[in-house]
Amino acid sequence: MAGKRVTGKHKAARHLALADRIAIWRAGRLRSATGFARPSVPRSIGLYTRGQQIVEGHLLMAGHLAEAPGQLLWDVPAPDPAFAAETQGFQWLDDLAALGDAPAMRLAQGWTADWIARFGRGRGPGWTPGLTGRRLIRWMHHGTLLLHRRPGAEAAAFYRAATRQAAYLARRWQAAPPGLPRFEALTGLLTASLTLTGLEPLCDPALAALARDCGAEIDAEGGIQSRNPEELLEVFTLLTWAAEGLAEAEHSAPPELGAAIDRIALALRALRHADGGVARFHSGGRGIEGRLDHALAQSNTRPGSAPGQAMGFARLGARRTTVIIDATAPPSGRAAGTAHASTTAFELTSGRRPVIVNCGAGAPFGVEWGRASRATASHSALSVEGYSSSRLGEAKDGIEPLSYRCGVTARRQTTGPDGTHLHLTHDGWSSSHGLTTSRGLVLSNDGRILSGEDALLCVSSPERRLFESVMTRTGNEGVRFALRFHLHPDVDAALEPGRTAVSIALKSGEIWVFRYRGVATLSLDPSVYLEKGRLKPRAAKQIVLLADARDYETRLGWTLAKAQDTPIAIRDLDREDLLVTL
Repeated sequence: MAGKRVTGKHKAARHLALADRIAIWRAGRLRSATGFARPSVPRSIGLYTRGQQIVEGHLLMAGHLAEAPGQLLWDVPAPDPAFAAETQGFQWLDDLAALGDAPAMRLAQGWTADWIARFGRGRGPGWTPGLTGRRLIRWMHHGTLLLHRRPGAEAAAFYRAATRQAAYLARRWQAAPPGLPRFEALTGLLTASLTLTGLEPLCDPALAALARDCGAEIDAEGGIQSRNPEELLEVFTLLTWAAEGLAEAEHSAPPELGAAIDRIALALRALRHADGGVARFHSGGRGIEGRLDHALAQSNTRPGSAPGQAMGFARLGARRTTVIIDATAPPSGRAAGTAHASTTAFELTSGRRPVIVNCGAGAPFGVEWGRASRATASHSALSVEGYSSSRLGEAKDGIEPLSYRCGVTARRQTTGPDGTHLHLTHDGWSSSHGLTTSRGLVLSNDGRILSGEDALLCVSSPERRLFESVMTRTGNEGVRFALRFHLHPDVDAALEPGRTAVSIALKSGEIWVFRYRGVATLSLDPSVYLEKGRLKPRAAKQIVLLADARDYETRLGWTLAKAQDTPIAIRDLDREDLLVTL
């Protein structure tokens, strides 16, 4: 009987599992901490409303809703690995701490004690370096909550389990993938070594490794390889927590840590919208409400004006309006599996209200949504019918990397008397249709008008020849393309009579009007908004300009102008999108 074929992937997985088991066994030999060397500080921020829902038994994890009132978390079947990872990472502890009442405390203590009894000796899916670091950070942050009035035996079990996890991380942090998982592993190890008695010898090696990763993973402009702004925010938050812990322990911090925090702070100011969230690109969301401003405040970096460019994004800002544009090629390498075909796409926020958005990250809603969300048509950009500007390749181990990445061939940002100008061109359809794409944007100095011009151009003789062959193949019908402007679901939009304009009403009272010039058909079509932390995609709308490129040069101009400003007497504080809706 033939044996099962063992692939290189399976061999690597077996090797990792064996290395983890050995590290866990050795970790159990380290003398257990006996208490906190200094008071536990709850640095991580949770959501009060989500804490209420957890106490009521509504568990929304990784896009799945489990109804489990009165049930232990670890008895709830995990529908997929993402659900298991979210439970094992203990980020739900932030939400219970935000609620902070007696039922929330009892639930946090009970679930943690049960995790220790079931998994504390190294069993279960949570023993990976990244998840262990994430979990250990929450234990250290909320130690006072978890041990409040608990019997001595339960406290001793807590310290033994925390010590085992820290010792495991000391041996296995290198196995975490570079980037956010590695930073989670090292920050968890560092936090435990600074917080628990007897673990001080683990501090300096962890700090040296963290300093090396700050130099290797944070580039000169404060960016990371994935170009995911939300992930950059998470890394920044971890580093600020590490710096705060070192300061409280009166332990010197390496210069690489402070320099990385300064670089990232500058980049995040460029990626920050007027509503306090980060731009939603490359599988990232807007970030937990308040986390960006809190992290910037805690970082002790000098505030200043946001730069016009960061991590491949361009920023146009004036008064209460921010526009953030993806102004370079999608990420490559290990980040290509989550990269989006979003080159030249933009988002616009007015005050506290998002107006133009990208659809967002679809992975939490399933494989098909994940694939669709990466397409150019899911972004506020020009897309050629049937083709994204960057294309997905063959799936490998469940990951679909970009096999073709468009390149930005020109980029220019200037400031003039009429506002800030940005001009971009890319070659996303040069090899397939013989067309170079250009986008020009101008944000007026008062932030009330965003003007744009999008074009498809044949800029070289080879492009002209290829475009002529496409015209012949289509019977001179040309290349069908669309300009899409996805609207946030909280805005009300209406197509005006004659189909010459779209009015957009914000809940703040502002009215924006979209108009265009050129030969195209204007419509207001259905869209979706893929928001992390929700069970289903939210229904939304998109402005679509549909046209055909039949010449060597096809241009469409448009404006998005504020028709009515918010009355001064109105304070725009009511934000329904900040509530957790199942």
